[in-house]
Amino acid sequence: MKKSSTGGNTAPLPVALGAWIALLFLHVPVLIILLYAFTTEEATYSFPPPGLTLRWIGITMGRTDFWQALQLSLRVAGIATLAALVLGTLAAAAVARSRFFGKEAVSFLLLLPLALPGIVTGIALRSAISLGNIPFSFWTIVIGHATFCVVVVYNNVVARLRRFGNSQVEASMDLGANGWQTFRYVIFPNIASALLAGGMLAFALSFDEVIVTTFTAGQQSTLPIWIFSQLVRPRDRPVTNVVAIVVILITFIPIVIAHRLTQESNE
Repeated sequence: MKKSSTGGNTAPLPVALGAWIALLFLHVPVLIILLYAFTTEEATYSFPPPGLTLRWIGITMGRTDFWQALQLSLRVAGIATLAALVLGTLAAAAVARSRFFGKEAVSFLLLLPLALPGIVTGIALRSAISLGNIPFSFWTIVIGHATFCVVVVYNNVVARLRRFGNSQVEASMDLGANGWQTFRYVIFPNIASALLAGGMLAFALSFDEVIVTTFTAGQQSTLPIWIFSQLVRPRDRPVTNVVAIVVILITFIPIVIAHRLTQESNE
């Protein structure tokens, strides 16, 4: 590898070319959404667009069903994230700080919901809700989302706790601190960035989740479900593209923050 002027190594041309191809493959569809959110056409796509307009933004902002779906998604994502922060942190503390029979099995079972296909999780949750005679509502969506949000928080926190030695905790207890004081002044400051990163990722995953929501929502319509229902209406395609941009912006910010926090914690 050649060294660049900044002191780093320059990647060989095939490697750099492969990286650019991968980036284009991943992000060109997003650029298409951005372009056709401003097209003057309604029902068809043609390239190049016959013209550009901002009127679809105004139409979208005036749709009450859009705002209702957006508010529902934000509320579900927020509460599911809070539940995941509590349950994921407790589970991580139990696995990372304790020794008990079946510890590895428990750790595997905690990770399983994220590895299972969403449709399997959705069917399982719907069956359990139906067996319990629980009406489908806002809270059944939250429960469904929390199943995979817990895993994201657990992964971040358990990794940080395993890197964080027991010596500081033991020193705190030797100096007379109780369990709550040790957690507040010693453990929490060390896992705070992992909690924030896990919470951000959990929020982003919950906000744009479709499959599990389909099985647990009943008559409720989150924003991804609303978008999916609009796809069968050709004349609403530009509106759907505008809403897709809103989803991209809302999920992009927490993912970037979580990435930065993870990078900083690994330095």
